[in-house]
Amino acid sequence: MDRIEIMTTPSLGDSSYLLVSGDEAALVDPQRDSWDLVGSCAARGIRVRYVLETHVHNDYVSGALEVRAATGATVAGPARAPYAFDHLGLAEDDEITVGDATVRAMETPGHTREHTSYLVYGNARDRGRQTPAAVFTGGSLLVGSAGRTDLSGEHLTEELARAQFRSLRRLALLPDTTRVLPTHGAGSSCSAGPAASGRTSTVGAERRTNPALAARDEEDFVDSRTTGLTPFPAYFHHMAPINRAGPGVLGGPPQLRPLTPAAVEGLLGGGAWIVDGRERGTFAAAHLPGSICDELDDRFASLIGEVVPFGTRLVLVLPEPAAEAAREAVVQLLRIGYENVAGHLAGGIGAWAAAGRPLRSFPTAEASELAGHVREHRVLDVRPDRPEGGIPGTLAIPLAELPRRLGELPREREVWTVCGSGRRATVAASLLDLAGIPVRAVVKGGVEDLRAAA
Repeated sequence: MDRIEIMTTPSLGDSSYLLVSGDEAALVDPQRDSWDLVGSCAARGIRVRYVLETHVHNDYVSGALEVRAATGATVAGPARAPYAFDHLGLAEDDEITVGDATVRAMETPGHTREHTSYLVYGNARDRGRQTPAAVFTGGSLLVGSAGRTDLSGEHLTEELARAQFRSLRRLALLPDTTRVLPTHGAGSSCSAGPAASGRTSTVGAERRTNPALAARDEEDFVDSRTTGLTPFPAYFHHMAPINRAGPGVLGGPPQLRPLTPAAVEGLLGGGAWIVDGRERGTFAAAHLPGSICDELDDRFASLIGEVVPFGTRLVLVLPEPAAEAAREAVVQLLRIGYENVAGHLAGGIGAWAAAGRPLRSFPTAEASELAGHVREHRVLDVRPDRPEGGIPGTLAIPLAELPRRLGELPREREVWTVCGSGRRATVAASLLDLAGIPVRAVVKGGVEDLRAAA
């Protein structure tokens, strides 16, 4: 009996899928850290025959070559994708079989030029195949949205938006009961507008409710889907070239090396960035000079990708238990191509202080302390989208733009950083602190609290 298993990556807002039929499987749009999944398939007696790619990914390093190295699977993807490694190119109506299931390619350009969706039919012997059970839609039709079309460059945005309009209309003609299985979802920067919280849907449900399918005509669609887009993380510029060339095969997550305070000090002097994954208030109270705060949660790597230059050598300061935190941090970083991690500070900040090395700190506040007093302070709003309802009198710079715009901030007066919850505000505060700008981070609450008191 055929089944489809879903693996979500909350840190990127993405999903991968395992199509299983009998003792064979196809893995769709895998993350780089698919080693546990590969092991699970082997333990269950499932042979991964294919790795299917819907497009050359812009938001993460593909795990296709990792899976191929571990299983011998064939990497299959869009025929128009300029991959530099051996693969099976699939054009419109090309098919592969997985057990008793048939997978048919459906070219759906828009999110990228080569983008291809895959229709799943439950029985390879049924040559009529009039009712696909599911469609892997990648970055075309999303749940409640559609993939953005500006990631390949401004010069292609309109062309791809028009292609996306036509692709979505084709997908909308599929039977109501066809399951919609997108790669990108809620929390993904690849979505043009907010995606719904559900990871999967059906064609019928999307036809009734998806704003991307409600445009009056092509011009209305192009206008609505290419305006008001939030900035995407700078690391996106590096993902497609890596995926086209084929990322290096790791075979598993590397072990993070413990570092002495002296070694960390030397790396810092050599241009490394120190990333501290501890809780925001703890960081603000005491941290290594030259470090930035990025709590080790689901957004850890994606926020590093917004503010730390790609390829930068990193040193980590980790919360306890350090071994578990090290694995989580390294895996998240590998997903977006940040491989140059020198190690982590052994013994944490306690070891640093015990070695007689200095610490820094900056003050914090809750939004309630700032509410009603915004005009008395210099307030920096670092939310990514700056929606309507921003607080008058505040300076708005999205966090992703802050490293290159620090020169716009005053140095003679304390800056209060604020966002929606305190998460980004603390990252921003650590960047200002690193630059020698007096700062106070609003670590609890955010703009909504300030607006309510305005």
